[in-house]
Parts: sequence; C-alpha cells; structure tokens
Amino acid sequence: MDSTLAIQDKANSTGQAILGTRKSQLARWQTEHVQSLLHAAWPDFRFDVRVFTTKGDKIIDVPLPLIGGKGLFTLELENALRNGAIDIAVHSLKDLPTDSPKGLTIGSIPPREEAADVLVSRGGETLEALPNHATIGTSSRRRAAQLLHFRPDLQIIDIRGNVDTRIQKTLDPDGPYHASVLAFAGIHRIEQDHVISQILPDEIMLPAPGQGALGVQCRDDKESIQLLAPIHAPIAAAEVIAERSFLAALGGGCATPVAAKATVDDLALTLTGRVTTLDGVHQIEVYISGLAENASFLGEALAQEALEKGAQEILDQCQAAVH
Repeated sequence: MDSTLAIQDKANSTGQAILGTRKSQLARWQTEHVQSLLHAAWPDFRFDVRVFTTKGDKIIDVPLPLIGGKGLFTLELENALRNGAIDIAVHSLKDLPTDSPKGLTIGSIPPREEAADVLVSRGGETLEALPNHATIGTSSRRRAAQLLHFRPDLQIIDIRGNVDTRIQKTLDPDGPYHASVLAFAGIHRIEQDHVISQILPDEIMLPAPGQGALGVQCRDDKESIQLLAPIHAPIAAAEVIAERSFLAALGGGCATPVAAKATVDDLALTLTGRVTTLDGVHQIEVYISGLAENASFLGEALAQEALEKGAQEILDQCQAAVH
C-alpha cells in the first residue's frame, strides 16, 4: 500500500480528516490556514473543521498564571485527538506545553509569522511616549516583567479575552488601559494591523518561545505524520525547537517570565534567551550560536548558562508568587 492510500485508510475510508480548533477568530483563521495548506498538498482529501471550547476560553475573569495547570488552551483538543473525534489539532505553538502528551506529537510546524510583540495604545503613542505611570494591559508575566525592566513606572494590569476583545478593551476611551501588548502574528492574521502603535524591538521585548508559529498536532503514528509532512517548514521548526528546548531545560511554562528568539541563516542558528524578575529589576540575557541541526542541544546549553547566571532563583520567586 502506498503512503497516500495508507493515509486515507488511517483518516477514514472516504479520504477525510477532521481538524480541531478553538472558537476564537484567530484560532479559526489559523485552522483554516492549515486546512488550505493541507488541501493544496492533498487535493483529493476532504478536510473538515470541528470547534471546541477550552478551559482557557471559559475562565476569562482570572489572570492566566492564577488558573493553574498545563494546556489551558489545548487539553480539550488533545483529548479529542486521543479518542478519535478529530485527526488534527491546530494550536498557537506558544500555548503548547513543552512536554508532548503520550501518544501525540507535533506533526508539522508550517512557515512562521513574525515573532515580535507590538504595542496597541489608545492614543497611538509608542512605549517611550506613554505618560508617566501609564496603565498597560497584559496577562503575560513575560511581557509584564520586560515592560517593567524598560519602564519601572508603568502600571501593569491584567487583560483577558481573544485578540479582538483585547484590542476593543484597549481602545475603549472609558477603559482603564492606556495601552496593551499583543503578538504581531495574532493581530496581523485577523487583519487589524492598523491598530499597532509600535512593533517592540527585541531589546525591549523578546517574544515567547514559539511565538508566531503554529503547532499542528496529531496522533503519533506514521500515517498521521505523513499527512502533515508536506506543510512542515524545517527552518521554522529549527527556530522553535531551540526556543522550546531553552524553556523546557529551565523547567518553565507559558506562565513564567522566560523569553527566547532564534533565527536561522543558511545552516547557522542564533538563539537569544532572557529571564526577568517579575518586578523587572533583574534580567539575565544569554546568547548562543551553532548549527541549526543542533537546535535542541543549543537550547539546552543556553538554558544551562542562564541557570549558572542565576535564572533558577528568578523562576523560584515566580513560582512562589503564584501560591
């Protein structure tokens, strides 16, 4: 049996596969994007979409670090993969825990969007031009810590909701926010680039590991991985493998103030990592470069350097702040 027939037999007898997604506008865009890539690769296949509501979607009035648990935006989709309700799950890769659940794998990482964070400000100001003690909305400890490192006077307040909801809250003239920080990729994908006041440089705001990338998850079997192989981008994969290896070796998750960005130029990979105290006072920054094929090793080696420079104490303080 050739690989195409094997894939069709695995998905189901009629040559169909079901993609699972969260219900937000951004999640739907991401899933439909992957759906179109797959359809181009397998034109005789039928790819349907099923929508799920995750724990992170249901609890919208509590800061993310206080909800607890891994996979706030992924667990329901992963359970559906295991029980066969869906064949593929599309995630923002930065939402996926670094330890892959048993029986599942990231079968593909498509080409990556720009990884930077951006400022959305009510008056169109840049971060430097915001008034003293301006209020900034973010539910990310990584973003909050780096903001305070750059401008200790800022007042950080929580903001929750999908990307479009957070934009609306930020621009509300009667709202509490002077500005908020969001990922460029999310804003660009829902065609709201006009609200961006500033693309934040890496010197101020290094992105989350995996930011801007999609993780296409499937069951860990040969046929499922073959189905996703045509939409896999090796350069994007090397970058996020390095970033996520850095995060994993530090023992951190998406609620910790860990940032990382890798870039690949020809065969060379350069990785920058950053760990910042919650109050922004202390920041550890480390760099490494090497062959892209050694992405995982480079991430682990850089994490070891960060630990030698005191990152563990920062992460312990962060963990204690949750309890």
